[in-house]
Amino acid sequence: MANLRELAESHLSTARTDKRGRSAELVANDGPLRQTIIALREGIRLAEHNSPPAASLQVLTGRVRVELETESQGEFDEGELWILTHERHSVLALADSVFLLTTVTSQQDQESFS
Repeated sequence: MANLRELAESHLSTARTDKRGRSAELVANDGPLRQTIIALREGIRLAEHNSPPAASLQVLTGRVRVELETESQGEFDEGELWILTHERHSVLALADSVFLLTTVTSQQDQESFS
């Protein structure tokens, strides 16, 4: 079982010294479900990318902004959980940040509980 607090501290420490300003690790992989912890140093951006069929972002520490091509989906602080857009988007760290990205990599015929 993953301890998110310990992982967040470790990955943020690595991101702060990494030349790209980031650190990530897949912490859960169960069928179509993936959970990845991602740490970004302030000012570092995850480049624009496609969204999987379903995804959420939970900020463990810091503050991030999810940006669409011409607008912002929103800014999210520590403790906030957000369902991500289905549009191409990027993520910008507004402070040294760690978030848990949860994705579903294929559609499931199940009810959503979000």
